[in-house]
Amino acid sequence: MSEVARAVSERGELVLRRRSGDGALELRVNGVFVMDDVETSSEELLASAALASVRRSDRVLVGGLGLGYTVRALLADPRLGSVVVAEIEPDLVAWMRSGLVPSVLDDPRVGVVVGDVREVVPAQDDASLDAILLDVDNGPDFLVYNENSAIYSSSFLKQCASKLRPDGALTIWSSSSSAALENAVASVFGGCEVKPVPVQLQGRAETYYVYQGRS
Repeated sequence: MSEVARAVSERGELVLRRRSGDGALELRVNGVFVMDDVETSSEELLASAALASVRRSDRVLVGGLGLGYTVRALLADPRLGSVVVAEIEPDLVAWMRSGLVPSVLDDPRVGVVVGDVREVVPAQDDASLDAILLDVDNGPDFLVYNENSAIYSSSFLKQCASKLRPDGALTIWSSSSSAALENAVASVFGGCEVKPVPVQLQGRAETYYVYQGRS
């Protein structure tokens, strides 16, 4: 295991490292595995599920930059007009701009706001977004940052709903099944579609989940 980059902030420690076994680039936050560049199917499904659910994708907001795979999948769709990325960790943005992480930020359709998605979403105009995608933490049951529990609450989901245009979609990634999240999405949108995503995580069979509500 070789360390590529490390940063420490008031939220804790952010580490980018290269695994010795398979050579994968791995991101950890406060010692917790967040993602790598080997298993990216759920991040890509987050994007494809959102795009398949909307009539147009003139303006999309993504909560969480990660290693860029959700944004990269969005950019592959020629319909995409622009995407706003809310990323709370400035060092992660800097690593991508410097080339430590393959960048999606040089595409003119991408704009980055360094800040908490709980503040970035309310700052958007009402009915101004075709889709909102949230991949901010590991889901409501395995939080890296405890304060992110608010992201999965019905009050924040209502804020998201108010920013969506008619026929828009809110799509949320989670590392585990969550009845509470499904109920919260359903309470705001009148229904919730749940998509299990089988993945291989460092040789282990796991299942991630994508939750979606439509305006």
